[in-house]
Amino acid sequence: MNIENLIKEKACTIVDVRSHEEFMGGHVTDSINIPLGDIQERMEEVESLKQPLILCCASGNRSGQAQHYLAQKGIDCYNGGSWLDVNFYQSQTT
Repeated sequence: MNIENLIKEKACTIVDVRSHEEFMGGHVTDSINIPLGDIQERMEEVESLKQPLILCCASGNRSGQAQHYLAQKGIDCYNGGSWLDVNFYQSQTT
């Protein structure tokens, strides 16, 4: 299943890895904010989330880094790229 369908069907958890300040400036509804720099210390929380995780940030760079790290830890996750793209997909939910 592709990322767009996972988001549209609410079959995932959306994790925004931008800073708290960026997140407060606008984010995907029902997404969780775990800044990239906090992922390692919040692994227990990450592991408890409904998988797969769709990771997003401003451009896809930080979410790509998070995806690489989490995949190495056995987490089912995808780089969703920009939070604006993820937000667009979510706006088309069935």
